[in-house]
Amino acid sequence: MTERFPLQTLLDLANSRMDDAARKLGELIASEHAVEEKLTRLVDYRKEYQARFVETARNGIGPDAWRNFSAFLGKLDDAIAQQQRVVSDSKQRTERGQQAWVDERNKVKAFDTLSHRYQAQQARKEAKREQKLTDEHAAKQFRD
Repeated sequence: MTERFPLQTLLDLANSRMDDAARKLGELIASEHAVEEKLTRLVDYRKEYQARFVETARNGIGPDAWRNFSAFLGKLDDAIAQQQRVVSDSKQRTERGQQAWVDERNKVKAFDTLSHRYQAQQARKEAKREQKLTDEHAAKQFRD
């Protein structure tokens, strides 16, 4: 019977941490997609509003309406710039989350390799022990 891997607790902990990092990475990716989608909607809305402004200006527009259109376009530009920063920050968080997952996965791989080596060593010991018992039994029968 093989003995329990002495570092099994650490392997289990590393697996748990890797699972947590994977879950967090999934959340970060989902968040990144959400903020990118919001940026896309803002950019699309700005294009539509710009087209409406141009069409209205072609048909004649007063100075107050011109200022209102221009001011709102400026606010949309500010919102787009702010959302671009949010997207950039989100991408950085996702990259850090991905690196954290890779680090945890590498730890699991290292412990897993040690575990396989330990199990192979234990199997060799067990095979030697069984061979010794078989040899002793054969020698005993030969003597009798």
